[in-house]
Amino acid sequence: MSQILTLIAAAGGLGQPHLLRTRAALQALGADAGTPDWLSPEEAADIPFDGLAAEQAIAVATQALDGAPVDVIATAAEGRRKRLLLADMDSTIVTSETLDEIAAFAGLKERIAEITRRSMNGELDFRTALVERVGMLAGLDVAALERTWAATELTGGAQELVATMRANGAHCALVSGGFTFFTGRVADLVGFHAHYSNTLEIADGRLTGKVGEPILDRDAKLATLKRLAAEHALPLDAALTVGDGANDLAMIQAAGLGVAFRAKPVVAAAARAKLDHADLRGLLFAQGYRAAEILAG
Repeated sequence: MSQILTLIAAAGGLGQPHLLRTRAALQALGADAGTPDWLSPEEAADIPFDGLAAEQAIAVATQALDGAPVDVIATAAEGRRKRLLLADMDSTIVTSETLDEIAAFAGLKERIAEITRRSMNGELDFRTALVERVGMLAGLDVAALERTWAATELTGGAQELVATMRANGAHCALVSGGFTFFTGRVADLVGFHAHYSNTLEIADGRLTGKVGEPILDRDAKLATLKRLAAEHALPLDAALTVGDGANDLAMIQAAGLGVAFRAKPVVAAAARAKLDHADLRGLLFAQGYRAAEILAG
């Protein structure tokens, strides 16, 4: 069959009844739905299908699941395994917004976090919001960056995602509206081939309150996707992109598999694929990887 519907949940959260209800719902609308195939027991399974558009299949499955914490992603059966990964960092590869955490050391976390929230939901221009937030931190000792890094945690599945895709020949890059201080360290820790982000200007051991130019924003993320695809002689259909904020939306919409990960409402509403419940291992299942093929990183 030409299309695959993948059901993904947190480990232990997916059962045979979920699969049977979903398959029956597809068949009730006239789709040809095949036998479910477990990718990871009680975590992820594929249901091959034909006869419905991907959007229809997702809607039907979501209704059949009746609020169960299960993610549903539809992909073409051909070309599922992507050869380019471009991932956002903050609230995607790491669990936090690093700029907000830096702001805590200046006593400005709540104020700056509210600007971040509005920017990531597309309510504020990204560049303007970034410059404003960094400006508020002028004079902060760079020790705050080290302390923020010490408390930064990886999202579940991040290392497995990159290790597995790298081992299968994919080029993996981190692209962030955050800062090189963090992206370089995250890239080394997780195993990305490259990282692209912004630069915090520092003088005499303190933040100057300025961001180095050019600023990496939504347009720059999309341009990075296109450039890397061209450099590796790949069509955009061969790319997987993932992020949570409005500055990720252009690259999410341009890729063959663009995924909104626990995303802000404006992003979730516009993305064709979403992960709201599973961790980043879900991106591997969406490409058809089986649990036995996933590397620990």
